[in-house]
Amino acid sequence: QLQLVESGGGLVQPGGSLRLSCAASGFTLDYYAIGWFRQAPGKEREGVSCISSSGGGTNYADSVKGRFTISRDNAKSTVYLQMNSLKPEDTAVYYCGARWVNCANYPRYNYWGQGTQVTVSS
Repeated sequence: QLQLVESGGGLVQPGGSLRLSCAASGFTLDYYAIGWFRQAPGKEREGVSCISSSGGGTNYADSVKGRFTISRDNAKSTVYLQMNSLKPEDTAVYYCGARWVNCANYPRYNYWGQGTQVTVSS
């Protein structure tokens, strides 16, 4: 079965760093774009970053640009989100989604992970 599994979330102080991983189970990510999304309680899901299947196209939300970096290792069927200079407003459940080749709005992603909690607090 096709599954995505997020990991790497946790509790971190403001200004700290975390690296999230999105790993494919049962299939390779070679031909899939991977998007990272987050959702805080009572708020809509928002796009954070995405990377095309080739790795040549990336996008970042304005709120995270310069602080977050997305990358992929197709040999490991894994996409990473390096998060630096974390702020309390980054607190949310982070999800990764997969779709064919190119980044898109979140309704167009076919596969989703279960999410990993990121909490930024002193």
